[in-house]
This record gives sequence, structure tokens and C-alpha cells, in this order.
Amino acid sequence: MFTGIVEELGRVRAVAHRAGGARLELACTTVIDDAGVGDSIAVNGCCLTVVELGDGWWAADAQIETLDRTTLGALAPGDPVNLERPLRMGDRLGGHLVLGHVDGVGEVTAVTPEPDGSTRVTVRAPAALARYLVKKGSVTVDGASLTITTVGDLADGGAEFGVALIPHTLAVTTLGVRRPGDRVNLEADMIAKHVERLLVTKE
Repeated sequence: MFTGIVEELGRVRAVAHRAGGARLELACTTVIDDAGVGDSIAVNGCCLTVVELGDGWWAADAQIETLDRTTLGALAPGDPVNLERPLRMGDRLGGHLVLGHVDGVGEVTAVTPEPDGSTRVTVRAPAALARYLVKKGSVTVDGASLTITTVGDLADGGAEFGVALIPHTLAVTTLGVRRPGDRVNLEADMIAKHVERLLVTKE
């Protein structure tokens, strides 16, 4: 379980493709300070398991399923990544409850600086996620917990939503380098998904 509050902006150190998936090596300092093999760390919103630790880096194995269903399959050495350790009991919940299970991949459609210093980022979400997107609701974009400011339905069944980012968020996450056409990992609010399941399940 995560909160969507990015702890560190790391970098991809190496990507080794192999049968069944790939091993990702990630350079960082903060999130491995108390990490051990077998622990979980979210990478751009995707929960991965630490399989190896080194001086200033750690490695995780990502299966083909993960690479195909997230943006992790497109990572290359030097790419920035959002990193977060799991929530501990008693920690402050600064964002919202995040599972680290990516629901789909969206596409950035616009990045617009605002007069107040913030930046509005607009993202197109696939149809499977559209019903979970509500104004003032929560969404996770590349592992960052964000509040939806605008949302509109698209003709193909998908939705386009906007988020307003302060300069700090742009500086400490990958969202600061995202441009139109970039793909991003999306996780819908888990509470909304559970409520939907309860309402549609027949006894």
C-alpha cells in the first residue's frame, strides 16, 4: 500500500531484457536507505519487488505482463522514475490510498503553464478508467497522487482529465518533464472500484 507521495526522483541505471521480462536497475538513495531484498518499492506507480541491492542502486524483475500493461516496458537508461516506499502503519496519509497496481496507460495531451505559477496537465484516459474519474476526486499519475480539476467524456468512451501541478511537484517528479504524447501509468481510486464492485455484484 502506498500514498502517492513521491519520495525520490530516481534514474534508470540499466535495463536487461530476458525471456519472460526484464531486470531493471534503478539509481537512487532515499528509498533504499532501509530497504532489503524482498521489499516493495513503487516505480512510476507500479509496485515492484527488490531482488538485488547495491551501492546507490537496486534491481527489480518485471514480467512481460507488467511491461506490456504499464510504461515500464519503454524505460531506458537515464530515464527519470518516481519512487516511493510502502506506507507503514502510523504514517501520515498525505495523498490517498494507492495499491501500486496500474489500471491502465494514459497519454498526456497538453501541458499549459498558468499565470499563478502552476502548470495544468491534461491526460487522456482509456475507456476502462473513465467512470472512476470525477472532479475533485483522486487519481494516481506515474505514482503521484493528484486531484482532478477537470474531466470530460470522449467519443471513444474514454475521458480526458486535468490536474494542476505546483512548481514543487514538477521539480520532484517525472511530471515536470512530461510533454504531449508521453504515456503515463494511471491508477484509479481504489475506493471507487470497491464501491462499484459492491453495487454491481448480485447475490
